[in-house]
Amino acid sequence: MRSAPALLLASALAATALTACSGGSGDDPDTLKVSFKQSTDNSVKVMDDYLAGVKKQFEKAHPGKKVDLVPVKAPDSEYYTKVQQMLRSPKTAPDLVYEDTFLINSDITSGYLKPLDPYLAKWKDWDRFIDTAKAAARGEDGKTYGVPDGTDTRGLWFSKDVFARAGLPADWQPRTWDDLLAAARTIKEKVPGVIPLNVYTGKPVGEGATMQGFQMLLYGTGDGSGDPLYDKASKKWITPGKGFEDALSFVETVYEEKLGPEVSDALDPNIMTRVRGELLPEGKLGIALDGSWLPQDWLPGSGHEWPEWSEELGLAAMPTQHGQAPGKVSMSGGWAWSIPARASNPGLAFEFIKTMQTKANARKWYVANSGIAVREDVAADPAYVDAQPGTAFFTGLVAHTHYRPAYPAYPKVSTAIQEAMEGVTTGDRSVAEAVRDYDSALREATDDQVVDK
Repeated sequence: MRSAPALLLASALAATALTACSGGSGDDPDTLKVSFKQSTDNSVKVMDDYLAGVKKQFEKAHPGKKVDLVPVKAPDSEYYTKVQQMLRSPKTAPDLVYEDTFLINSDITSGYLKPLDPYLAKWKDWDRFIDTAKAAARGEDGKTYGVPDGTDTRGLWFSKDVFARAGLPADWQPRTWDDLLAAARTIKEKVPGVIPLNVYTGKPVGEGATMQGFQMLLYGTGDGSGDPLYDKASKKWITPGKGFEDALSFVETVYEEKLGPEVSDALDPNIMTRVRGELLPEGKLGIALDGSWLPQDWLPGSGHEWPEWSEELGLAAMPTQHGQAPGKVSMSGGWAWSIPARASNPGLAFEFIKTMQTKANARKWYVANSGIAVREDVAADPAYVDAQPGTAFFTGLVAHTHYRPAYPAYPKVSTAIQEAMEGVTTGDRSVAEAVRDYDSALREATDDQVVDK
């Protein structure tokens, strides 16, 4: 049973969600309500500025039509809750909503989203999207419920100055997990006052802990021949095995040996903002296991301008556990634009998607948010490839990347992973205990649809 504080929090989030949507899409056929995630850092206006430009284009091309931008300012985990509250009623549902692709199947199952296939069939630009991106927005029923606006990859960012002070090479590329830990231990020994390694962990960080942290480890175990979380053949979730245990052991080592941030800082919901806006730019962090999008926080006008970042930071691929083939690992996700099932103006909403996803606008967005292009024509465009240092590196990781098994049970499975990570991070659980608790949570989250591998 949920505690009173939990119920109060849920009520508060619901109330905020209803307020945020300003009454929903309503019945006005000339007004399009577009809901999106606004950064909790007031200085980062990448999405706001981009949508403002598209709104201007759209209204000019569609005389008499008005676009009402409805930002939802919240960390990722709260944004998901607020959006799901909004989608439940015609009174609060926007006409267009920004969805993290890992939640799409869950929202489809709940009846919150509208299939887009009739619109996509008449849109010639859909053929320019890469198949993996299309799959990320496809439901188990084979229909498509969102248009992706980019993807991402993940790797290791490291401070060249910290590495020089620690006697580590500027062209560093770890071959194994042991190499990565060895570098962190060297930094701890030789560069006091600097956090050697950041690996996101625990429930406060939400999906960032699951994907940037745990899955970057888990998917680098084994021989890479199959998904370590979900068995597509049996359509069942995989119970935790040695790879799962080894990934948790890595997390435990980072925090037990004090190679990472203080536990209280690691479990601060704002740690991701601190890494991008403070720890890396100020040389307080040696190595960060993180995503391709970080430079958007360092561009002019971001509030965290750091024009020297490409000279002061190095990039390395995350290695597999023992250096086994293919030697590198990455995870990819991304966001998509979806039309709620209860939207009042679905046709107008898709017209707005088409405006956002012209080649020129798509390229502008990928560059502005340091995203990885999902349109083949943009990916081959030198104006995109050469726009930012690091774009070629992170685009190159697509060949070694994996996608989450974003089926309806995934959000609950992800939460169970975060709980296991948090247990070994704080020391409240041994690895064996955390594995046991995860196994139990997995069975509950999936109605016991599990298989041993």
